Amino acid sequence: MADVGLGSPFPAVLPPPVWFSPQTPGDPARRRVRELAALSKRLQQVHPNVLAKVLKQETLYQNEEIVAINKPYGLPVHGGPGIKNCIADVLPILAKMLENMKAEPLHLCHRLDKETTGVMVLARNKEVADRIRLLFKTRQVEKIYWAISLGDPDPAEGIVEIPIVEKEVRSHQSHYKMTLAPNYRLSPEDGKVVKIRKNRNAEIAVTRYRRLATSSACSLLELQPITGVKHQIRVHLAYGLGCPILGDHKYSHWSKLAPQKLPEITLKRLKLEQSKARHLPLHLHAHRLSLPLGQRIDLVCKPPPFFQKTLQKLELDIANE
Repeated sequence: MADVGLGSPFPAVLPPPVWFSPQTPGDPARRRVRELAALSKRLQQVHPNVLAKVLKQETLYQNEEIVAINKPYGLPVHGGPGIKNCIADVLPILAKMLENMKAEPLHLCHRLDKETTGVMVLARNKEVADRIRLLFKTRQVEKIYWAISLGDPDPAEGIVEIPIVEKEVRSHQSHYKMTLAPNYRLSPEDGKVVKIRKNRNAEIAVTRYRRLATSSACSLLELQPITGVKHQIRVHLAYGLGCPILGDHKYSHWSKLAPQKLPEITLKRLKLEQSKARHLPLHLHAHRLSLPLGQRIDLVCKPPPFFQKTLQKLELDIANE
């Protein structure tokens, strides 16, 4: 990220970024945009062996069946257009680093968004991977996320159960987003609740949430997605509860792609100008994963330094957690 006082999202194994040099010429706003682009580019230029070494250092747990890692910020799980480096591509190298040169490549069991940090499980062989994927599919894996949200959900604890569908946003910059597809709406004539025909493409989505702390116009939330729809937590918080995740520039507005608008108190605590808000990283972290593999395996991962620094600056106290 640009230097907004939130700490680097990258592990210490990578060399210091060159774009923090104070000699960078030009207009400050343009310079920050270049810095942000350079960070993404640098991640894609790291040698696969270096990336595998980063993931090895982020190992949380391993046994004869699984390896659990702490997924870094900004690293895609799968490849795609414009992506040179992703977790899937370095799994053979990581397996050899963890075991030996003849080790079978590790297997993906689930996915996290590029910007999401935290617990990620890899399987040592295909059979174990298939078992774990089935556990996810049949909702036997307990997933607990932490997120810093803008605003305070009302009520402070509850369950959001609203289907989600992908739609095209038609604007000067057309793009696709996940959004809510409620089963009911208010009649414009008399304001009565009317059941509407279910959208065939919508997926059932259920998210349990609980507020852990609130301060500085923000909240720290504990989230348990019961289902696993794409961008479910982000959409349920932004559109269901009206509390988008801090740094979620995609779901803070529906009709446009624009930086998130932050309250004055939040900007003050973060020592940040609104013009720099576009550089805020997404504050969504996979905190705990509980796997029923014979015995139940509980995997817990602390939030990354930038997340912890934001908690401190916003005075969101989680001392009791």
